[in-house]
Amino acid sequence: MSTNVLRTAGGTSRSSGAESGGGWWAVRDERAVRIETKAVTTAELLADRGAIQEAASSADSGTPVADLVALPPVTTPCRVVAQMVNYRSHARDSGFTGEIPPTFFRKASGSVSGPHDTIVRPAHVKFLDYEVELGLVMGATLPVGTVVEERDLPHYVAGLVLTNDVSARDVQLTKTQFYESKSYPTFTPTGPYLALLEPEDFDDLLNLRLRLSVNGEPRQDRTLADMIVRPAQALTLLARFQTLDPGDLLLTGTPGGTALKAPPKPVAKISALLPPAMKWKAFFNSQAKNPHYLRNGDVITATIATPDGRIDLGEQRTSVTDAP
Repeated sequence: MSTNVLRTAGGTSRSSGAESGGGWWAVRDERAVRIETKAVTTAELLADRGAIQEAASSADSGTPVADLVALPPVTTPCRVVAQMVNYRSHARDSGFTGEIPPTFFRKASGSVSGPHDTIVRPAHVKFLDYEVELGLVMGATLPVGTVVEERDLPHYVAGLVLTNDVSARDVQLTKTQFYESKSYPTFTPTGPYLALLEPEDFDDLLNLRLRLSVNGEPRQDRTLADMIVRPAQALTLLARFQTLDPGDLLLTGTPGGTALKAPPKPVAKISALLPPAMKWKAFFNSQAKNPHYLRNGDVITATIATPDGRIDLGEQRTSVTDAP
């Protein structure tokens, strides 16, 4: 069964006002036991599995999780790589038909933020979108040229995290610029837990259900069975040109339900005839009527878990605010 790990800062509890020290913790139900380790980075923690197991099996009553202030369990700097259009439902929403070529892009690791941190919308961004995603945290170096079979996943992937690939759509579409549109500070909320998997846990991956709501309204809800390029194949394709190291993060795509959706085909055909400036002006004028884009004060709640709870990445709850 997977072991959930929490990373914390020293400070005051969000719920009780109690003071707690920073560090790494093994989570058991609603309580956490401190991991006695000198690890500072995620990679260093993954190399100290003995300390993790000792805390996970400890008889210590631990500390209430609610009294701990969670940091992202993936430390930075690290590589953050993401897959584009990797769920069938998202492909339909985006207007794709036929075979979709596997595509990767990078995000700045400076975009990684905590599971309860505020998402800050830059002043020039009008169309801010959400994308709940499963993140794979590497546990071993993946050299260029590696072929990863399903049976190899436990060797390369240490665990899983819940992420939100926040996206500035007006930057992404007008500039065809994924890196900038998804790399602003706070644009990759991560955590709360790093779920360290046992080999048998990988058999449950397709049962993981991704859910996201905004202000209590469900927006995204799919399992990994909807995924197009699954983790072993994705790592093989990525390893054609990219090395990954322990602690690096691969975001595996988002299901349908994002605010951004492709326009109806007749509208798209007409728009294709317009000069680029007119096309984008018309498109964003229509998008301005879409109430699903994120606004100041919105609260996003996201979860990823199997139905039986054997793998549960915790709940991420973030609010949106406008930059000054």
